[in-house]
Amino acid sequence: MTLRKTKIVCTLGPSTEKDEVLRELILSGMNVARLNFSHGSHAYHLENIKRIRRMSQELNKPIAIMLDTKGPEIRLETFENGKVELKKGQTFTLVTKSIVGNEERASITYPELPRDLRIGNTILMDDGLVGMTVRNVTATEITCIVENDGVISNRKSVNVPDVALSMPFISPEDRADILFGVEHGVDFIAASFTRTADDILDVRKLFSQAGRTNVNIIAKIENMQGVENIDDIIRVADGIMVARGDLGVEIPLERVPPIQKALIHKAYSSGKQVITATQMLDSMMKNPRPTRAEATDVANAIYDGTSAIMLSGETAAGMYPVEAVRTMARIAMSAESDINYEKRFKEREADLIPDVTNAISHATVTSAQDLGAAAILTVTKGGRTARMISKYRPNCPIICCTTDETVCRQLCLSWGVTPLVIEEASNTDDLFELAVQAGENAGLLHDGELVVMTAGVPLGISGTTNLMKVHVVGHILVTGTGVTEQSCCGSLCVCQTASEAFKTFKDGDILVVKQTDNSMLPLVRKASGLILEDNDPNGHGAIAGMSLNLPVIIGAENATHILKSGAVVKLDAERGMVASNEGHLGN
Repeated sequence: MTLRKTKIVCTLGPSTEKDEVLRELILSGMNVARLNFSHGSHAYHLENIKRIRRMSQELNKPIAIMLDTKGPEIRLETFENGKVELKKGQTFTLVTKSIVGNEERASITYPELPRDLRIGNTILMDDGLVGMTVRNVTATEITCIVENDGVISNRKSVNVPDVALSMPFISPEDRADILFGVEHGVDFIAASFTRTADDILDVRKLFSQAGRTNVNIIAKIENMQGVENIDDIIRVADGIMVARGDLGVEIPLERVPPIQKALIHKAYSSGKQVITATQMLDSMMKNPRPTRAEATDVANAIYDGTSAIMLSGETAAGMYPVEAVRTMARIAMSAESDINYEKRFKEREADLIPDVTNAISHATVTSAQDLGAAAILTVTKGGRTARMISKYRPNCPIICCTTDETVCRQLCLSWGVTPLVIEEASNTDDLFELAVQAGENAGLLHDGELVVMTAGVPLGISGTTNLMKVHVVGHILVTGTGVTEQSCCGSLCVCQTASEAFKTFKDGDILVVKQTDNSMLPLVRKASGLILEDNDPNGHGAIAGMSLNLPVIIGAENATHILKSGAVVKLDAERGMVASNEGHLGN
């Protein structure tokens, strides 16, 4: 089974208010539901939280919820007719007192802005569509010259590039929103306009005051201050979002692509989640298919190593929300199939900071790669092990088992991780057995597959990952030496003699004998595989099997006594083993 590694974040809004649409978003690939608190009341968002939890339970798919704050943003207030048209060269004044705007002046939501500005500063409206230059500043008014024709309307954004604003990071409104989210069990807080590490620490203090510290914080990088302080921000945040909308207004557009690449690399190299956001499939707001440039944009973010890709207006208010998610998922799968993860891992820079969990994670990925493992199976209390393994971007799936439902949902944002909830266990043997069973029940693991497992001892303590184990799923019946690299599933025909074989063999059976000779060639030609007790690599059975391109195991000690005719098994010649395969008849 090929699983998508890059996660998809979808913003909810008017276009997703019907349950059938939300259901299809989940089935089409949504991993995280984003609630944009720049719009909507607490009652509206609470209803969405309840819908997500209910639908997630019905579909048995974990879905994380992300609360996106307004942040320290500045907006215009309202206009007489909802909007005004401005002409290049005209004078326009921004005022701190609350008025109804017109063609000459408008109110702003941040009354201290005049104190932060100087003559010559640039002000950008509506994500940069209208630019102005400051010509005069008083305590209550900012007089500007309009630099280009354009329309501005109610509540549009106001950006001031290269100006360090003195406004507090957490407004009273944001504080109320964050506490609301914590109370109702959101999994992530996306902190808008993060400027410094202290901004993130201020949010963590709110969590402590609310008595819930297991909420993850995603720092939204939307201005030059955030870019300049990125190393410190990554150190204290759980992840970052490259929010290209405001970032592209605050800095020159041509600088956004290299900054995006650098931010993605810094985040995932640190084992932190990174979301690439804004206008990824923007044309799908109105069209059923994206532009070629948009498809390339999404793919390039995946090539760069982003953990997740985000849809904003496309799902919140677009005409084709479900189609946008399906398109995003298809692009992701295609891009991922084009990446040589093993080569990337070998070329990856070594980590300079010694850490047991990190070292075990690196060894786990190395072992999985060397052994051709079907999956990495990690058991974690707080999710750190899964995130550390994820940062090495292994080719195989990362199945993460945890006893904590919140951790399970939060791992929905981690690249390559499929999270599952399991029960508590008292010892590592039981723990691994529960984890393997959960993987099998979810259809992610099958008998005979090799997995590399990690956990921590003592059990139940976060951050103690110190154990790695190579494990073969299911009951291994016999082992030997494979002389080919093929595998097959089928019914056994176990025989002590050639005459017995001719009486009981059915076309397509896996033939189990001590050895073969020329008289048995008619049966060998119709067999789907050979299991031989004879251990001679140049023996009749080995040569016949190779010439017919059959999966063959030699040296399978006591196979004719251990194995039973009619049993369904998986014969894996590459690994030299025969495993019970009841219920798994496909290859």
